[in-house]
Amino acid sequence: MTDSSEDYVYDEESGEWLPASERAERQRAAIHPEVRDAVGNLLADGDQVTLIKDLDVKGAGQTLKRGTLIKAIRLTGDVQEIDCKFDGIKGLVLRAEFVRKR
Repeated sequence: MTDSSEDYVYDEESGEWLPASERAERQRAAIHPEVRDAVGNLLADGDQVTLIKDLDVKGAGQTLKRGTLIKAIRLTGDVQEIDCKFDGIKGLVLRAEFVRKR
């Protein structure tokens, strides 16, 4: 609910006059999109995730097995990808649809 004394600003994308707080929230969502795992849980930087299927890692000649724990993920700004570290694999990027938040 918006406060009646709140300032309104013109949003050029939608062509509407919006409360300043709503416009700020829309801009924040555009910069930091919500990243969700395979079952819809919201992911954040530093979360731990578990793989839900075996994944072949291109260039590493290695397969990550289902149930593998990945610690301290980082969001990339893409709603489909997360950046993470795993022993022996540099620059590992996983699709969010193949992980589940722990």
